[in-house]
Amino acid sequence: MMEGSGRAKTIANRNVCGLRSASRLFFAAAAALALLAAGCAKKPRAPKPARVGKTETGVASWYGYPYHGRRAANGEVYDMEKFTAAHRTLPFDTWVRVRNLSNGKTVDVRITDRGPFVRGRIIDLSRAAARQIDMIGPGTARVRLEVIRPPARPPSRSLFGVQVGAFADRSNAERLRAEMARAHGAAVIERREGDRTLWRVIAGSFGSEESAEALAERLRASYPDCFVVRIDSSGGGR
Repeated sequence: MMEGSGRAKTIANRNVCGLRSASRLFFAAAAALALLAAGCAKKPRAPKPARVGKTETGVASWYGYPYHGRRAANGEVYDMEKFTAAHRTLPFDTWVRVRNLSNGKTVDVRITDRGPFVRGRIIDLSRAAARQIDMIGPGTARVRLEVIRPPARPPSRSLFGVQVGAFADRSNAERLRAEMARAHGAAVIERREGDRTLWRVIAGSFGSEESAEALAERLRASYPDCFVVRIDSSGGGR
């Protein structure tokens, strides 16, 4: 009886080991199939560019604070003093000519964000773009949009810095600029026109956005609202 019992235990142990091995093989095969399926899955297609000449007519609005300095839908930091706009469906980086139908003025903008999410409106302009077509005061205007080709730009080396403050009083901006220059080797003041003139203090001068972001991370302990900006090559710095 003892011998028969031992033989039965041996067979049972072998069966258990066999089940474990089969289980391991099953999961290994399932993992391999999953990897194969992932490799064969179709990559998402890039959005089809908007057709040049496409038009749309409706109401435009504009947006500034509190969105200024926040991330736009395309991942860029929104700067209300640059010529950009939000549209619900046009692909990012589409260029659009916006004509104010009440005065005939036009402005060319690049789509970087999504919106406006208000019924009856077709585009949200940056403050700079709205100012260009005299739309700041009214807040909205009836416009005609036309998709255009991207403007030709001469090759240039992009530089990035960190905006640490914006002041109505230039003397305050000068003091902060001097402090930033001593601490980080470079700092400029940029004048921005608007409802009131603002003097923006930009610290650092870097050849990559990543390097500027590294400085911004260090500065946020003292300047929590600072953010990375592209330094104008047009000589806007003072």
